Amino acid sequence: MSRDRGLRRLRRHRRLGTWALVSALSLTASGCVVVHGEREVLPATTRAEAAEALEEFTAAYNKADQAYDGSLDADHTTGALADIDQARLKAGRVNNPEGNPRHTPLELTDARFTIPAKAGWPRWFLADADGNKGGDVRWLLVFTRNGLDEPWEAAYLTLVAPDDIPEFKTDRDGWAETVDANSADVAVPPGELSRDYTAFLKDGGDVFADGPYTSAWRAARAKKSQRPGLATQYIDEPMTNGDYAPLALRTADGGALVFFATRHFEKQTAAAGATVPTPNKDVLALTTGEIRQSLTMEFVSNEVALDPADGGVEVLGRIQGLTSAKGE
Repeated sequence: MSRDRGLRRLRRHRRLGTWALVSALSLTASGCVVVHGEREVLPATTRAEAAEALEEFTAAYNKADQAYDGSLDADHTTGALADIDQARLKAGRVNNPEGNPRHTPLELTDARFTIPAKAGWPRWFLADADGNKGGDVRWLLVFTRNGLDEPWEAAYLTLVAPDDIPEFKTDRDGWAETVDANSADVAVPPGELSRDYTAFLKDGGDVFADGPYTSAWRAARAKKSQRPGLATQYIDEPMTNGDYAPLALRTADGGALVFFATRHFEKQTAAAGATVPTPNKDVLALTTGEIRQSLTMEFVSNEVALDPADGGVEVLGRIQGLTSAKGE
């Protein structure tokens, strides 16, 4: 389901800041200037540019939400968040062609930025802010880009209780440290979390600590799977490539905070003589085919988890959105 955003990105060019030019260039002993941006360990961005990226995202998000127009923030989202956001806006526009009658501007304040120093692409950073929506939680947004001439795009968005956000390992200049996808010094290598999470949802196990997004979600699914006249089946798939790749930051205690994505299918099938319950208007807006005996809904989810050096992985937050549905 990953989209090819290359052609769109080639048409988008932004003026490079002085910091980027300086950090991407180094002088050889002979005095020649050579580019080492792919090999040098460099901060992903400056704190000022990170703040600007968050402001630009918020402004674009609010314009898109008010108009129910996905084109207005498409250049500011990618990966799982783009899938969730674009489907939400599409459904909203079908049901409200004139725009969002319940629009309330999103306000993000008290923003903190955790910026890792790393080599190669993508470069990325974490923005952690208070929001005026969602209750007493912090908004965690991960911004990525694959080149200096590309804009920052939000790939992950999760809402997490303030006390659950860990302290990050930083160097003397305040730059954070990334954790490789195949790192073996945490309970689960970050690159395997998406696969292990979908396996857990199917079969259970002891990889993940109990919580609302693990044991409680499995219990809720089991209760829902068999109702009189209606059977519900679940299929879960990992998402690990391209803009859906997991991203991890080293925590002060030696573990990692990992952002990852998953895809989920829920199929409702009515027994003979019964019908599938009529879904709400937002589901219908994204449904193809005629709902006769079954309805299959596809969701994309992004999660954030504490992956300790040892012990169970704790899923701290999860945001899921319907991306399509099919009636049969």
